[in-house]
Amino acid sequence: MIVGTPPGTGLPSRAIEIVASVAQHRALSERQVREIHMPGVRKRWGQRIMARLGEAGLLDHAQTSGAPQRLWFATEAGIRRAIEAGELHQQPRLFSAAEVAGPLQAHTADVNDAAIPFLVAARDRGDEFGPLSWHHEVPHPLSRARGQRRRTLFADAVLTYLRLTEDAVVIEQRFLELDRATMSVDRLAAELGRYARLFRAKGDGGLPVWRSRYPSFPPVLCILTGNQKTVTRAALERRRDTTIALLRTDPEFARTPDVKIRIGLAEDLRERGPFAPIFAGPDEGAEAVNWLGRPA
Repeated sequence: MIVGTPPGTGLPSRAIEIVASVAQHRALSERQVREIHMPGVRKRWGQRIMARLGEAGLLDHAQTSGAPQRLWFATEAGIRRAIEAGELHQQPRLFSAAEVAGPLQAHTADVNDAAIPFLVAARDRGDEFGPLSWHHEVPHPLSRARGQRRRTLFADAVLTYLRLTEDAVVIEQRFLELDRATMSVDRLAAELGRYARLFRAKGDGGLPVWRSRYPSFPPVLCILTGNQKTVTRAALERRRDTTIALLRTDPEFARTPDVKIRIGLAEDLRERGPFAPIFAGPDEGAEAVNWLGRPA
């Protein structure tokens, strides 16, 4: 819980840490900031903290037409302060209020909502997955072509989770794809199937391009969600099952058994957490597994 403030500023002691995570994750609601940085803090106190950060010129907010109605984003001054403090190690993109409240705001919010349960689980288990442990829109080249001919796969996010065991620290990385049920199910299967192309993509010297970034190829977690007023749980379950069936018949994916794809519902992830058996995939059979590919 945040209790102290730097003398004379009226800001919480973790002010720059909050600004850094808002900057890295494009935009966060007050609820998301509380879940990430201030578990147990009441909503009203969280609102006061965000207002103070806004008054200090470190954050700004945009009004949206949906929920949440207010999204916070980092200002140029806030990003500069976070970099100077060593909380950010690279320059994130500076967003405007119009961009934050634009068509992609729901997708961004849902990606962050999908990552937060991993942070909550790590906090409970004594693992390491902090406010900056996921990155958005991570590009991965699919070919060696240059310019406009170069094809790139953008992962919605990449998670890096340090799982602590009695004997070792295990680095678990995952590609995260967030589906809001706005595309056809065959297109969703095709988008997920592109990870098979990424696995086989070769760089200079004939080595897989992904090896320059990952010690092993990360499994893919696809989280299904949608407008709760129009997309029912039954519809999302059908979407999951149909996507799995289509992936099983995809020849490119079928001949790349090293690529693991697991699909789960955002509702289950939020309520039960990633260590519950809430995922299914083309190679999992009828048994549900957790995000590590293990049964209950």
